[in-house]
Amino acid sequence: MISIVGNVYPFTLNSEKDCAALALRFSKSLKDNFKDRSLHIWLVADLGSGKTTFIRYLLQALGFPGKVKSPTYQLCESYTIDMNGIEIAIHHFDLYRMNHELEWEEAGFKEIMTEPGIVFIEWPEKANNTLPQPDFIFKIQYQSEYVRTGTIEPHSELAKKILHPFY
Repeated sequence: MISIVGNVYPFTLNSEKDCAALALRFSKSLKDNFKDRSLHIWLVADLGSGKTTFIRYLLQALGFPGKVKSPTYQLCESYTIDMNGIEIAIHHFDLYRMNHELEWEEAGFKEIMTEPGIVFIEWPEKANNTLPQPDFIFKIQYQSEYVRTGTIEPHSELAKKILHPFY
């Protein structure tokens, strides 16, 4: 499913089942390598490309038992999971409806960006360089109703360690 090309990990998803499998594989490596720190994952894609679907499958694979909602209208949805006996905060931002670049900060979310936990950010470009640097950038391209292609780009040493099992 994924093979390394330089520092970028390309993938093709031919179905939702493939999306769930990628999320499961990523979750296993995340569980094995994540420490109690702040991890930022940006998702870059057009509307309807599967950003929230991937996050939903990832949270389920990490053990979240509840409903995973799109934060399109709330800006942020927060979850707590138990990872290796430690409670981990997970925040899922969707910045699509932001009207100006600092809206996420003015809403009181700046502190979340530095607290230990995992932060997913859809539409990070809407924040116009006001966000902390990402550990990962997931780029997803819509190809057809069922097919998506994309890349996973690690941007930190921790991200490279998490993706190491993908080699």
